[in-house]
Amino acid sequence: MKVFLTGATGFVGHHVAKALAAEGADLRLLVRKTSNLANLEGIRAETHIGDLAEPDTLRSALAECDAVVHVAADYRLWIRDPKVMYRANVDGTRDLLKLAREAGVKRFVYTSSVATMHFRTDGIVINEDTPVSLKDMVGHYKRSKFLAEQEALHAADQGQSVVILNPTTPIGPNDRKPTPTGQIFVDFLKGKFPAYMDTGLNIVDVAEVARTHVAALTKGQPGHRYILGGENLTLKQILDKMSAITGIPSPTMKIPFAVAATYAFFEEWITGRIRGLEPRATLEEVRMGRKKMYASSAHAQQELGFRIMPVYPAMRAAIEWFRANGYAP
Repeated sequence: MKVFLTGATGFVGHHVAKALAAEGADLRLLVRKTSNLANLEGIRAETHIGDLAEPDTLRSALAECDAVVHVAADYRLWIRDPKVMYRANVDGTRDLLKLAREAGVKRFVYTSSVATMHFRTDGIVINEDTPVSLKDMVGHYKRSKFLAEQEALHAADQGQSVVILNPTTPIGPNDRKPTPTGQIFVDFLKGKFPAYMDTGLNIVDVAEVARTHVAALTKGQPGHRYILGGENLTLKQILDKMSAITGIPSPTMKIPFAVAATYAFFEEWITGRIRGLEPRATLEEVRMGRKKMYASSAHAQQELGFRIMPVYPAMRAAIEWFRANGYAP
């Protein structure tokens, strides 16, 4: 099977590329002229230089491809110009779906996010059938991913064979950027995590997320969304697990949301808007933190053979990789 893969230079995309290569896929990887290709080392594939913001650069890459796996996304919780994020996440997805149809590509797997779901403050576990709308989305990242997912669902309604995967919070090695989740690990390892908020996440092993991308190419039902999750944990439980791995003390002070919001407000204005740097905390993060992002992966287990794996080994692998690559002492 010849597969065109976007996002392979990133965290999740790197692991998807490895999983596809291990299954013998003939890979064609999208890279930009400015891409860091370190995550592609050791992966047998051809590369195609192009950009999701420039659809004409992608047309030739789809020639003779059997499938597209669209993992690439602008994943930031703070951005000076949100139009850039919407152009990459929404317009880029719409354009790639259209180009794949025109090229006669038989299968399209779109990597969405659990961020498009409607989570609750009481910690009730949600699934793909939990009602949700655009007004439930907090911040530009969630809104852009929700709108992009709507493009994928619309294409499926029109008869295109599109499968949608919704990973929760992947963790593991090779998070080079790092992602916002990886930054939590880096900050903890650097001793920059003195307190925590009363929030919760679903943490998933990135290797299992990648393996399920391969399964979705043949087992996924067009138009279906599949949550790919692992363990539902409070932030405090996550920090305690990191402490058990590293010996670094886990914070014991819980910050009220009002205090966290005040800190984030000044971080955005002083660090972000005045100094032009990425703030350490954002109002979007704090608002997201009011909800516990707990999710069920039963649908993916039943139809894709997804496995809920213990996250401790993936957390250890992430910590070892961050340390080995100079992100933390």
